[in-house]
Amino acid sequence: MIRKPLEGIRVIDFCWVGAGSYATKLLADQGADVIKIESSARVDGIRLSAPFAGGKPGVNRSGYFADRNSSKRSCTINMKTAKGREIARRLIADCDVVTNSFTPGVMERFGLDWESVHEINPRAVYLAMSMQGDGGPERYYMGYGLTISGVVGLHAMSAMPGRLPVGTGTNYPDHIPNPCHAAFAVLAALRHVRRTGQGQFIDLAQTEATISVLGPSILEAQFDDRDPEPLGNGHRRFHPHGVYPASGDDRWVAIAVADDAQRRVLADVLGTDDLSDSASIASATVEWDATDLAIALQERGVAAAPVEDAADVVERDPQLAHRNHWVWLEHPEMGETVYNAPPFRFSGLDGTIRTAAPMLGQHTEQVCRELLGMDPDEVAALVEDGVLV
Repeated sequence: MIRKPLEGIRVIDFCWVGAGSYATKLLADQGADVIKIESSARVDGIRLSAPFAGGKPGVNRSGYFADRNSSKRSCTINMKTAKGREIARRLIADCDVVTNSFTPGVMERFGLDWESVHEINPRAVYLAMSMQGDGGPERYYMGYGLTISGVVGLHAMSAMPGRLPVGTGTNYPDHIPNPCHAAFAVLAALRHVRRTGQGQFIDLAQTEATISVLGPSILEAQFDDRDPEPLGNGHRRFHPHGVYPASGDDRWVAIAVADDAQRRVLADVLGTDDLSDSASIASATVEWDATDLAIALQERGVAAAPVEDAADVVERDPQLAHRNHWVWLEHPEMGETVYNAPPFRFSGLDGTIRTAAPMLGQHTEQVCRELLGMDPDEVAALVEDGVLV
């Protein structure tokens, strides 16, 4: 049987919503036993976020939650109770990683700040990923991907020249820079533990991780002593570089031309010598099917791709199909549900989704029985007392 890269690693996961949950999903899909600590007293916000299976809302029916929490186990603990906090400490005593994405102060009120966790388990890696980090004058600011994009200037760069920002169409920091930085930092810290036996405190400010994607703009501001302006679909080195209309209703194709040789290819494929501006190119691309044009250009070395909607991406994208990117798993309430596989592969290792996202509290008894030695009657009593809910 092919092993998974993170087999044997246990994560006690207090993250919720987007960025933190995706960071621990990356670990879970690679074999870590990620135990998501949540509670029906205060449900994770993305359990209540659309889209819902069959259009029917419910805490176990969110496709957004499901995709961010594959391969995990759910254990419900009411952290407002003394017994609940004690159970959490017992779980932490024998884990490898503790994660949270709360505003600073929340874990302290639970008695689970870095110093307390380090005392309970000196080998544990502790990841905290709040918006502005654990220190500084803005440490208590709250926000998520949308606000982070605005704070760091990402939204200011997502506009057509001379027009107001349009945003990124999704909470980009929650999906790319923040979870990826967090997961990589955890892996580096686990390596440190393996070498030294000592855990580490990772204080990841999500604003800082997002700033990293603005490197060229920041350098421009530093060296030119001016605020960089948005380029829209343009590019400083590539031309033409843009998104152009194709045949059909709201169909588009993206094209990036790097040099004169590629410009000649584009002109030949489009059957026109007029590549002077976007309008002249658009008058030719609109006669083409977006996929056909992209393939015709790709085959001759020009970067191009159709602009795909959600149905295209899931049902018709040949590259994603070839990579087996979409994984269909049976969920207890939603039925067969589609998930994103990890966007990378390791040779000789099995690194893909293991199980569908958990129902709220689905594994509470299992976790308490296997890891804490409780019997079913003890678990039932704690449920009745409002501790394991």
